[in-house]
Amino acid sequence: MSDPTSPVSDPTSATGDRSAGRDRSLLRGAFVLPMDRPRRLIEGGSVLLEGDTIVAVGPDEEVAADARSAGATVVDLAGHAVLPGLHNCHLHSGLLRGTAESLSLWDWLETYVDPAHRALTPEIAAVASRQCYAESVLAGTTSVMDMWRHMAGSAAEAEAIGLRATLVPYVADVEGYDYFETLATNRALLESHRTAAGGRVRTWVGLEHLMYCTPGCFADAAAMAAEFDTGLHTHSSESLWEVQESLKRWGRRPIEVMYERGILGPSTVIAHCVWLDDREIRILAETGTSVAHCPCSNMKLSSGPARVGALRAAGVAVGLGSDGEKENNNLDLLEEMKVASLLQKVSTLDPTTGDPWDVLTMATVEGARVLGLDAVTGSLEPGKRADVVAVDLRGLHTTPVLRGADSNVAAHLVFAASGRDVTDVWVDGVRLVDTGRPTTFDVASVRADAQAAAEELFARRAALSPG
Repeated sequence: MSDPTSPVSDPTSATGDRSAGRDRSLLRGAFVLPMDRPRRLIEGGSVLLEGDTIVAVGPDEEVAADARSAGATVVDLAGHAVLPGLHNCHLHSGLLRGTAESLSLWDWLETYVDPAHRALTPEIAAVASRQCYAESVLAGTTSVMDMWRHMAGSAAEAEAIGLRATLVPYVADVEGYDYFETLATNRALLESHRTAAGGRVRTWVGLEHLMYCTPGCFADAAAMAAEFDTGLHTHSSESLWEVQESLKRWGRRPIEVMYERGILGPSTVIAHCVWLDDREIRILAETGTSVAHCPCSNMKLSSGPARVGALRAAGVAVGLGSDGEKENNNLDLLEEMKVASLLQKVSTLDPTTGDPWDVLTMATVEGARVLGLDAVTGSLEPGKRADVVAVDLRGLHTTPVLRGADSNVAAHLVFAASGRDVTDVWVDGVRLVDTGRPTTFDVASVRADAQAAAEELFARRAALSPG
């Protein structure tokens, strides 16, 4: 998408001197997965960072011979996999973890989620984002698309923690849902935070879903996204009931309704897309609309398995999303990769689906494409921003590590590793996690604040409940 003030088209990137005179770090001795082309693995590889930019990627000897390596701070990552930062393409900040269980989607929304939205305050919302962003960074996620509320606070937390964040306010206008965000509050966030933190933080237009938004809201949202030259994000086809209700109300399936309402296109990302027929997949492909696939959430809420293979075969960009902490119950994208693969296999009865390299692609370069960030991040290539993750493969659960024709590094990352194996994280060349320790926040403080905010939220929700 065209976005002249976003990092995708950062005017300084064209000059080639953005990183000149900056600190340099040489990450060496690793299994490097650049994700710049299919199935490329560098055994004994290095990545050279200068300022906020990747300047060299290759075998240790080749990068060491680069004059820019002289004097760089050396980070020995022997026994680690080094890969691009992970992109969480659908997240809801929140504090309901472990309290909203064992219900179908619409009962779950009515019983737990919507009452919590009524009780939410800007202060509580900001603390929820802080916890979710901190958890994400520690697990190797460098970029999130967060659909939440009161998001000026989310912007401040993302800037302080240091990850990339695409902020998407929940907008709803159907009668009875006046406690969600409005197009007016979405506009206000666009005006204050269309881009912030040097482009790391961005705002998009957000719609809850068909059942909470009127046709006029869809039209106005599309117009606002065009006005601000930004993206649009919503949910669709998460449950079979939603499809049946759409057919009952409008005589069309949900994606067809969204097409008629004018919101589909290259700047639109739709979460879930579980219950699609062939025509809907063609519509998404023909309009260039992207999908955020949330396998853990779709399993937990018994929504069903999305047709990921069919979507990607049609040319639809598919990224991975955790969904919210309440429907997952963690934000570990390494775990999400495993579930994404296994769900494809069991739902199609085809063991060749869910290939580890394909799933890694969805979590990295394809996730960046979904978010309109693939020109700036998503792969380890000279000139791209230094968003890098190191995963320790020296555990019993990731042994043996094999090389050459028997290489199993990609399989370990998808099927064996978890966010707890992440040791180091850089975003824009800033080391946010250093040998397992965060550098921009204190875990104990984040946890204490989240505990207090959750207790306040639950007390407020109880006070608002009838009877």
